Amino acid sequence: MNNFTVKGWALALILLGLLITAYKVYELGLPLTPKQSTDVWTVQAQVAFEGTGGPAKLSLYVPDNTPGFMLLDEDFISSRFGLTIAKTQENRRADWAIRRARGDQTLYYRIAVARSNLSHDWDSIPDYPEAPVYPEPYASAIQAIIEDVREESADVMSYTQELLKQLNASTPDENIELIRDKATSVDQWTLEIINILKGVRIPARRIWGLDISDSANNLHLRPLLQVHNGDKWLSFDPESGSEGIPANFLVWKVGDRNVTKLEGGNDVSVRFSVTRTYAELIDVARQGAASRDSIFSNFSLLALPVQNQNVYQLLLMLPLGALLVVFLRTLVGLKTFGTFMPILIAMAFRETQLFWGVIMFSMIVSIGLMIRFYLEKLMLLLIPRLASVLIIVVILMLLISLITNQLGIERLLSISLFPMVILAMTIERMSIIWEENGAYEAILQGAGSLLVACIGYVVMTNENLMYLMFVFPELLLVVLGLCLWMGRYTGYRLAELVRFRDMLNRGP
Repeated sequence: MNNFTVKGWALALILLGLLITAYKVYELGLPLTPKQSTDVWTVQAQVAFEGTGGPAKLSLYVPDNTPGFMLLDEDFISSRFGLTIAKTQENRRADWAIRRARGDQTLYYRIAVARSNLSHDWDSIPDYPEAPVYPEPYASAIQAIIEDVREESADVMSYTQELLKQLNASTPDENIELIRDKATSVDQWTLEIINILKGVRIPARRIWGLDISDSANNLHLRPLLQVHNGDKWLSFDPESGSEGIPANFLVWKVGDRNVTKLEGGNDVSVRFSVTRTYAELIDVARQGAASRDSIFSNFSLLALPVQNQNVYQLLLMLPLGALLVVFLRTLVGLKTFGTFMPILIAMAFRETQLFWGVIMFSMIVSIGLMIRFYLEKLMLLLIPRLASVLIIVVILMLLISLITNQLGIERLLSISLFPMVILAMTIERMSIIWEENGAYEAILQGAGSLLVACIGYVVMTNENLMYLMFVFPELLLVVLGLCLWMGRYTGYRLAELVRFRDMLNRGP
């Protein structure tokens, strides 16, 4: 297989891994670093009424489509009341019912939301409204405004923006002042704007929501203006004229119906309050992915049982260690005993910590190497000799653990977690190289293996890398692609450049 094919596969794997990671970061909101927190708002609607002693039914509109936010949790606290959820095209409604309701009754609806970059939209397509008949003198004023705005606009969006600009001008003319005098609140002002838009047959409506930022009590729903341009609903602030839904605006309901409806009681009231807390961003993103039915939420390692997660947190670091060995041997030219032995030693260092791990590794290999040279004089066969070295390694580990226990050095008790077979093979391999190539080469490869194990320990215990590999396992494709790319490298290694530096300095 030619070099181009290998590099093509390497590039394809790297791009695929990075694209999946980018999708999970930018679309699902998964953080790239651990322990990031985000704002979470808990919004509560408290509905109170006085029961008359007979059956009672209470309806409360609750959020359904919430642009800019994702729903994390939802609770209906209704005591003895029965609860049903009704869904319409634009709204969702909670209906409570009880056979007997006497005296003061209180029900709660609670929702937890967090910011989201997920897009939301309303699918309904409204009918074109009939142009109303305006009474004088408003008819002349509205007609003048309509004609003036039409001259300075090109479509529904620009028409609405220009209309809001003129209606909210700081120095209005007499026609606009006449319209303003009819509205005494934001609610009525929005209705007047909708009434004007009907004159040019632009579908318009009000959406209601809460401004949430910090913790607050006694919040009130306020309206935004929405117009339909034949394709989708466009939102505007009726007072400032700004386009879009504000960042802190939580949409609660659509339309002009009251947020509550009561049958069988008196004096119904609703109070809104909000509390801001913080939550791990990774948990928020996971819930957001689940709410979108993303395939990545179903196949996430975070969905595994905790014991399995702990296993994979360790296993997923092995490919990074292998990539490190490939880099150090292929591009740097560092010599080691085998490919995976240094990485397995680095995994053992996770238990002993680096300093004591290096000491114990050096001690066991040195003592084992001396015993191995003595076994060579006994002229043993290969398999019995390897078994003997393994048994000696176990004895050495046992003695070190017993001695350190008496000395009270608890950290060194973890030496028993060293891979015994790897240590035995290291001793055997080092002794053979010692005999064939001399002590210098054996010590050089032993030191190289220990150096790679130390670097591997630093890499494989890095909290950010462990998080990235666990949350974004598709990065394994990137690691695989890099290994394939380095697998066709035939250039000089750094060690060779140092080795032949005298030849380079001489010149031609």
